[in-house]
Order: sequence, then C-alpha cells, then structure tokens
Amino acid sequence: MLAAPKRARRDRLDPVAGEAIAAPAAPAAALRAVPAVGALLALPEARRLVEGFGHPRVRAAARQVLADERLRLRAGRPPRGPGQLLRALAAGVGTGLTPPLRRVVNGTGILLHTNLGRAPLSAAAAAAVAEVAAGYSTLELDLGTGRRGDRRSLLEALLCQVTGAQAATVVNNGAAAVLLACAALGQGRAVLVSRGEAIEIGGGFRVPEILACAGAQLVDVGTTNRTRVDDYRRASGPDTAAWLRVHPSNFRSIGFVGRPSVAELAAAARAADVLLLVDAGSGLVGPAAGPTALEESLPALVAAGADLVMGSGDKLLGAGQAGILAGRGPVVERVARHPLARALRADKLQLAALQATLLAHVTPGRRAEIPVLRMLALEPEALARRVDRWVAALARDGIAAEATPAVGAIGGGTTPGPQLPSVALRLPTARPARLRTRLLAGEPAVLARAAADAVTIDARTVLPDEDGPLLAAVRRASGHG
Repeated sequence: MLAAPKRARRDRLDPVAGEAIAAPAAPAAALRAVPAVGALLALPEARRLVEGFGHPRVRAAARQVLADERLRLRAGRPPRGPGQLLRALAAGVGTGLTPPLRRVVNGTGILLHTNLGRAPLSAAAAAAVAEVAAGYSTLELDLGTGRRGDRRSLLEALLCQVTGAQAATVVNNGAAAVLLACAALGQGRAVLVSRGEAIEIGGGFRVPEILACAGAQLVDVGTTNRTRVDDYRRASGPDTAAWLRVHPSNFRSIGFVGRPSVAELAAAARAADVLLLVDAGSGLVGPAAGPTALEESLPALVAAGADLVMGSGDKLLGAGQAGILAGRGPVVERVARHPLARALRADKLQLAALQATLLAHVTPGRRAEIPVLRMLALEPEALARRVDRWVAALARDGIAAEATPAVGAIGGGTTPGPQLPSVALRLPTARPARLRTRLLAGEPAVLARAAADAVTIDARTVLPDEDGPLLAAVRRASGHG
C-alpha cells in the first residue's frame, strides 16, 4: 500500500492509495494534500458515477465531500484516503450506484399512488413489455404485405371490443387525450363546460388551460353545484363545437348538487348538432361495483351516446400510462388525423402493456391477473391472515409488531370519497419519522405511514411477491438485518 505524500499538489491524486494514513500529517500539510475537485473526478470510480448521474450532480457532491474533508482535518481528525473519499462521494450522489428510478414497496394502502407510478403491471403485461423492448416489433409493419403499417390499428379492435365503440385510438396519457380531442374538434370554436367541472387535475393542470392550449374557447355553463341540460342549450350557438363533461378527479361534491346524465346530454347535443365529449378519467372498463360504484365506465358512456369518451390506461384499466379515445368512427378519425396526434402518440412499450392488459380484460377468468383489480377484491379477513404471518416472522427476530385495522383508498384521481377497509402491520416506535426514513432508504425502499407512536404498512398494496423483501427491509430498518 502506497503512503500518501506529505505535500501533494492540489491538482494531483494518486489513484492507488490506502484507506488510512498511519501517521497523520500536520494540519497545514494535510490541507494542502486534499485533492482538487477535478483530480477526484478523474478517478475511474468517479467517472462511473458521472456516467450514471451526470457531471453537475457528481461535481456538486465532490465539492461537498472535499469541503467536509477540510473541516475534518481542521478538527484534528486523520485524513481519508482516496478510497474513503470515493465512498463518501458515492453516498453523496445517491445511495451508491442505485438508479434514481427503482422499485418501491407500497405500504400506504393507496392502490393508484401517483407518486409511485399508479397501477403496477400484471406479469403478462410486464413480460410483453420486456419482449417488445428487447428486440424489433411490428409497431408499424404490416406482416401481410411487408409494407409500412399503422400503429393506431394495432389495438383498435381490442379497444372497440372492450368499450363497445365504433373506433378508438391511443395517445401517451389521459391529459393528452383531452388536449388532442379539444384541439381536433374544438379549435377556434366554443367548448361548453359546467362551472363545477372546470377543475384542476393532478400536477397543476387545469381544464381551462388545457382548452386554451387546444385553441378552443371555454364557455362556462350552469353553476358550481348544479348544472342542467337547459344551461347547455341556452349557451350553445353557431360557434359551439362541443359540450365537454369532465370527471371530478380528486374531489367530490355532496349536498345540493346535480348534473345531467350522459344520456340526457347526448340526446340534447344531437338535437343541437354539437358533439358530446366525455372525460371519464379513471379508465374503468369493467362493471362498476363496490368502491367503484360511483365511476362511469367507458362502455357505459359509449352506450349512453357520447360521441367521444376519453380515459386513462394506468388507473382502473390497470395498464401502464396511456390515454384512450373511443367513440363514433368519424369523430375518432378526425382526432387521429390531427397533427398533434403524432406528437402525443404512445410508444411501443406503452402499447405492449396496454395490449396485454386488454387481452386479460376480454379473456374469461383473466381479469383477476390485473393487480389493481385483484387488490380491489381483497377482503380484510385475507389481509389479516397475511399480516399475522408477518407478525409471527418478525417476532422470531425479536421485533415487536402487531396487526391493526387500516383504511386505504383507490387514489390516482379516481372515485374520490370511498375508502377501502384494510389491515396493516403496525411497528411501535418512539421515533416513527426515523423508522419511516430508514425504510425509505433501504433496498427495496418501503413507503410506509408514520403515526404518533408507530409506523404502519398496509397489506392491501404490498404485492404477493414482496413479502420476503418487505420483512427483510423491516429487519434492516429495525437494526436486526
């Protein structure tokens, strides 16, 4: 092991170094031996960090590491060798070389947790994505003719089968579906929206702003709490292109409220010679029941007479991020041919996940394979038995834990209001915030809930293959790993 020189230049660093120096140099000499940022970043290990996290982030972390080193030396502590500095640099950049985007165990009880990527994919959907991603595909190839195909046609038959629509197309997310529809069908003209539906959805996107971006003129009708069909009729004129009905997203109005049904609006819109566009939000395609009883499914909205229905693929449909537009053939054709359609189109990975999920919806007995639908169907009794097994396993390691009632939610801007009775693992602790932070810093990361004297992990949103990793993460965070 080579000893570090007593008076090394700041722009040089010996890459072959010991982890500690046997005889600490004098403070002044040690300070002069602290490498420059560029010298530290020139080492192979640091260059690998730059490749993974980018030069600005690693450079900022290197400056902090070297500033900390100078403070340590001034405090009389021994200098650290290059290997130790590199480990401190890796820790400063992130958790070693762990990628920023990685898997998390969801212990919150919120099924469609937007911060966690909403709906997890089924095994079939994940396999379909992996297969398409690993090679070439028929994204825009007609195997029958060997000529260029149309990606829109790939899933149209499946979408029509699921929704009952004449035609359908896919874009990259639900907000894009609304934007494209309004741009293609309402640009330069008026689009009527109930005052109670001119809402803000997740991420700060507001319906009035979406319409403005689409080049359509927003016309408010009715009142905040009650809107009638006659409000739409009176506000319509020669410049009116469409009536837009919007999903309430993250809130629910109760009390003296009311709005017309889609069937009533559809009949009145036909009589007024305008289009009825419906933002269904949740993307529900199966029967509405239980916690989803308040949701309007895409097939029900199409059957009620809407000209175009829009929904999300990564919510109650249970696929990855996608925006679905389904409705009458001529209307969908206008939307699909608009210039924005290309800019907002879904890529091959989104289409692969959506295709596999739609196949599960139309195949008898396979809907239970879709994780979000399976989690919705879980009964508290089954969840309690699962948590009891966790408690017993942790008890063998001397970790105190117990089962406790919990309340979850569907989330993701769907079905605001209904709650999901559940069962959670309760970990008593005098420092819940600290334990929650340790769980987040582990591998895998676990997102739990912190209470006044405990941390809880809701069993409903812990996937079936995550029991072992979850218990290992709890053991490590509790100091028993």
